[in-house]
Amino acid sequence: MSSDRWTWSLTGATVAGVSALYVGCAPRAVPGGDSGELITAACELGVAHPPGYPLFTMMSSLMLSLLPLSSPAHSINVLCAVFGAGASGALCFTVCRVAEPGPGAVLAGGVFAVSRLVWQWSVVAEVFSLNNLFVGVLFSLSACFHCADTVQQKKKFALWGALFCGLSLCNQHTLVLYVVVIIPWALLHLYTHNGLSFFDLVSLGTCFLAGFVPYMYLPVSSYLNRARWSWGDQTSVHGLLTHLLRAEYGTFSLAKTNESLNLLEMLRAQWNHCVNDLTVPVLALALLGMLLSLRSRLRCIFVCLIVTMVSIYSVFFAWRANLNIEKPLLLGVVERFWLQADAGVCVLAGLGLSWLVCCLTGHLGKGTVWNTGAWILTAGLISHMISLNHRDCDQSSNDVVDRFSREVVLSLPQGSLVLTRGDLPGNTLRYQHYCQSLRPDLSLVDQEMMTYNWYVAKLQRHLPGVTFPGHRWDPVNAVEKKTFSIEQFLKRNLHRPVFVCIGLTEGDPSWEGSFSRWPWGVCEQLLPVKTPFDPKKWAQKTHNLYNWSEPHDSFHPGSWERVANEEMWQARMKTAFFLFDLAENAEKEQQGRLYEISYKLYCQIVDSQVDYPANWDKNLALAAERLLQSGGRGYGLDSLMSRSIRHFSRYLKREPSDPQSKAIRSIITHLRKEREKFRDRQKA
Repeated sequence: MSSDRWTWSLTGATVAGVSALYVGCAPRAVPGGDSGELITAACELGVAHPPGYPLFTMMSSLMLSLLPLSSPAHSINVLCAVFGAGASGALCFTVCRVAEPGPGAVLAGGVFAVSRLVWQWSVVAEVFSLNNLFVGVLFSLSACFHCADTVQQKKKFALWGALFCGLSLCNQHTLVLYVVVIIPWALLHLYTHNGLSFFDLVSLGTCFLAGFVPYMYLPVSSYLNRARWSWGDQTSVHGLLTHLLRAEYGTFSLAKTNESLNLLEMLRAQWNHCVNDLTVPVLALALLGMLLSLRSRLRCIFVCLIVTMVSIYSVFFAWRANLNIEKPLLLGVVERFWLQADAGVCVLAGLGLSWLVCCLTGHLGKGTVWNTGAWILTAGLISHMISLNHRDCDQSSNDVVDRFSREVVLSLPQGSLVLTRGDLPGNTLRYQHYCQSLRPDLSLVDQEMMTYNWYVAKLQRHLPGVTFPGHRWDPVNAVEKKTFSIEQFLKRNLHRPVFVCIGLTEGDPSWEGSFSRWPWGVCEQLLPVKTPFDPKKWAQKTHNLYNWSEPHDSFHPGSWERVANEEMWQARMKTAFFLFDLAENAEKEQQGRLYEISYKLYCQIVDSQVDYPANWDKNLALAAERLLQSGGRGYGLDSLMSRSIRHFSRYLKREPSDPQSKAIRSIITHLRKEREKFRDRQKA
């Protein structure tokens, strides 16, 4: 078989194998993170968060039209799985072009595909699999350009490369750090081969700019304003640049925070990820590839290109990643961006294995033996990584986040106005509301977006029944002209039930004097302070709002499933905690009744569970102790003291490092003495 046919056969086999693996693992429901927002943008043909991701949105919308599966989320998850498979095939093709078709090429594509992070983010509706595909395509075109025999062939690949450099920046802007290395390298290469005329420069520039054409989608979508949910106003040059440059997030930063981590600590975290996810043998082969490239100038130039891109990217990202990776969820946000560097490492490993086989064959002969050994090594590594990661990365039956959002949406009263905060409720509730047409009677307003100048102007027409008393919400300075406070907003929307999910944005306390927050599962209802409150009726109304059966503490700490599950578990306790808190500041006549209802709720909830959050023990023990001080109100004093002692002791066993542990032990000692005295009196 010719080298070209062998190359395409290996590439096709890699894409087919990874596609089968990925499509089978893709979730049927909406995942957490940005997925809900990206899918909603595709359903509505709106604009996603900065920088807009126009290419991803249009391709996802096309997928929904051409291949509607069990749900919009399932269709776009499968599309991303195909992108991911294409990325692994592109890496395989790159090694085939630079070295030769063989086990090294399959190793590069296969190991990349089945490494934990790549697999995890290639089967969900996120922009990372498309970014990986563009990385692979740029590597492939660079390899073809570098290995081309004639100047005319180099020019052809340079034009395609320029087009894809521009096109890749219509997805994720982190690729600019690869593009700024590839462009001068390619121009210098053409110049040294006498292939760079003024006409060639114009042609390359035209192709590069042509790659940005998908960005025309942003002003068109914004101008038409048909999407019921969309981000930003791109109808002006200023608005378009604000969105493209991520000015609302902080250009070249991950989020609007002042947090930062030491550069070396971030690089160390990335290195630990490479050791754990890509494995030591792959890193050793990558190092070997760099060393063996020194034997040939042609090899060395391409390897230096890959190493330069990976190094610049890793250092720059570590410098600008302003999130605290000591928190598991934020580490999950950061580590997704390491995939771009992983692709380069896997290519180097594939080249290392290919050149090692050539080197051993040249020096020792017996090429069949070394080639067979390389195939066995490749198959062994890929099989080992599949067995290691399949359980965590198979998301085909994962519908935790989807069920979370459904339960929340279905629990709300008719015609409610919901103020969402954060990615979990915001993105998932929007998906259910707009893509699945669940509860069309609701109105969803995003608290953060309501602070932007464009939000009210662009989306008010799509929110009938919602009154905005100004152009935007300013939590800090509501007296400024054309802005409003949350209190003013609530007063103008008293005609319908208003809920906040999850919590209210800090900085605007204006509502505190005129409104109260009553717990409603993971949400809270905002009601005027003069609204009569019947604790018993409210407890009955909010009891068993959700049908939730996931075990406590059953998901990875850095996952959105963990966050959703924790919210659902803590929601069970919200009313009991609210009543207890209310009792602490109530008059004595009302205090005992509130403690009694709170204690009863705590007992029902705790006694119905085998495993539950540790703070439940502490809360129940406190409720029993407070009810004891109120005279018991029909409950036996001995049973209240025993209950308080038991749950305080259980809490200390589960949380020995609690700052209040000394005070809790003192309370336990005191209660035991009081219980003994009480029992002695009973005997007498």
